[in-house]
Amino acid sequence: MKEEQLTAYLKGAYKGRRNTIKSAELERVLHMSGTDLRKLVNKLRRKSVPICSGRDGYFYAKTAGDIVRTILALRVMIKGLQAAVDGLVAALDKFEETPEMSATEKGGG
Repeated sequence: MKEEQLTAYLKGAYKGRRNTIKSAELERVLHMSGTDLRKLVNKLRRKSVPICSGRDGYFYAKTAGDIVRTILALRVMIKGLQAAVDGLVAALDKFEETPEMSATEKGGG
């Protein structure tokens, strides 16, 4: 139900980069936490619903360019997260005892 509600709300009132809504306002309207909103947006994006975001908030894509800009921003986030993971993996060397990690957890195949 929340999926349809969020999609319809953004598509109806917040279409295009110039028509954004802040996360806090969406949380209030949908009666959900920021964490739950981010999970819902992620779920919808995985279903190819073109929910975009920028510095000013969330919006429903009006153009392919809206989607491309959101993709580029997400890729920057991925790089930042990967750098954090790499730093933490390197930090493990400073500890005498570490739990066993699978190749996937270490970043391997």
